[in-house]
Amino acid sequence: MLKKLKLHQQMTGISLAALIMLLHGQNPYQTLQLHPQASPITTLDQLPQLADYPVFTGKAAPYTTAHSVIVIDVDSAVILYQKNPDTQLMPASTTKIMTALVALEAYDLNQIVTIKEADESIGHSMHLVKGETISVENLLYGILVESGNDAALALAQNYPGGYQQFVNRMNSTAQKLHASNTNFRNVSGVEQYGHVTTVRDLSIIARFAMQNPLFAKMVATKFITVNSSDGTIIHKLGNINELLGVVPGLIGIKTGWTENAGECLVTLTQRQGKSILTVILGSTDRFGESTSLIEWAFANHKWETIEI
Repeated sequence: MLKKLKLHQQMTGISLAALIMLLHGQNPYQTLQLHPQASPITTLDQLPQLADYPVFTGKAAPYTTAHSVIVIDVDSAVILYQKNPDTQLMPASTTKIMTALVALEAYDLNQIVTIKEADESIGHSMHLVKGETISVENLLYGILVESGNDAALALAQNYPGGYQQFVNRMNSTAQKLHASNTNFRNVSGVEQYGHVTTVRDLSIIARFAMQNPLFAKMVATKFITVNSSDGTIIHKLGNINELLGVVPGLIGIKTGWTENAGECLVTLTQRQGKSILTVILGSTDRFGESTSLIEWAFANHKWETIEI
């Protein structure tokens, strides 16, 4: 089958392996579903045409201080660069990608919740007030724009079954997405033993999350003001992602930082119909290194059509 692929001579072994992964079997981005009445064998004529396959053309990826890195062409799911992709590390507030995913599935956006103990949460905050009533949608903006730990806690505390059931659902969702090296212990990303993920898993989770139009809209929001349900309490939110509006085509998605996790960042950048996802964990310069990786990815790859 490989002889029928008109591949560029400079295609790396990693790219070839990724192509094979896409064509056959199961991987985090594609699952082959077999049906009892159908043949379990997919013939060459049945395989779809793969268009716009990224081919390496230039310089090696830039140096990063980050402990783990992954750069992916979103449409083909080809890994353009990776560094310690399966090392389990603390994700800090990139955790909130999954928190928001669960909340989007579990709640009606217009549902009003009451702030119980969220005003006492540690870490970054959207400054919720005890007893305040506020919509789920506004809490989601608080999570994805301001990275409010209090907003994450409020959604988990109001979940049917309570906080732990919300965390359990985060983990079950991760498993469904085949993010098998991820384990969540809390909803905000505060440091806790056993609260870990990998850059590969985060790329899977982030890619899935960005398929939700509302999620994508929220992480691309630079500034927004939201109110309590009665309009008496105002929350002015500003996105912590310094690359929004600075790096051309960047549309999200989530920052993270704790003292031991280091600087963490997940980004998605679209240019001329191509989408590049980057994930870095344990960096000392998340914004600078993500920018370098994004520019490197677009400058040192060309996208070619592969006929099967």
